[in-house]
Amino acid sequence: MSGAPTRPSLLVRIRDRGDRAAWEQFAAIDTPLLLRFARRHGLQEADAHDLVQEVLKAVTKAAKRLEYDPRRGSFRGWLYTVARSKLSNLLAARARQAQGSGDTGVHGLLEQQPAPLEDDSAEWDAEYERRVFAWAAEQVRADFQEKTWQAFWQSAVEGKPAAQVAEALGLSVGAVYVAKSRVMARLKEQVQELHEE
Repeated sequence: MSGAPTRPSLLVRIRDRGDRAAWEQFAAIDTPLLLRFARRHGLQEADAHDLVQEVLKAVTKAAKRLEYDPRRGSFRGWLYTVARSKLSNLLAARARQAQGSGDTGVHGLLEQQPAPLEDDSAEWDAEYERRVFAWAAEQVRADFQEKTWQAFWQSAVEGKPAAQVAEALGLSVGAVYVAKSRVMARLKEQVQELHEE
């Protein structure tokens, strides 16, 4: 991924299990990322949540010895590897359980299982970027009046023409562009704060 890595200070902070704010920030971004990964690989909702819990347990266990060294790879890359490993273990356990049964229903269930894991790291990185954007948007939305936010959201996110947004919100086209620019600048600042303290 070409974007910025998880910020080093967050990795240092999650070593402390008592740092609730660090764990909440980590969970706010990475839990939806992990859930989407699990669903993309065919897990049902309960199994997807189980996978997330297994990955979070692994992070918690490893957090004490996490050292930030960009030469060794990104934390997000390590998290992806952990998620793939836990998913592979889960699918293998399912296959072992089902092999002992001669039930045709179980055989059908096995046939519905996803193919062996492919390298979907590009999708993982893209989903991470979407999660970071969603998290940053949640953080900065309260900083703006509703019309300003809607001007940004409708023009930048929904892709509506500025004239259409201006008419719907009772603003000038120039005001829509200013709102879009102001919110974008604040979002970039928030994302930068996330990646580099």
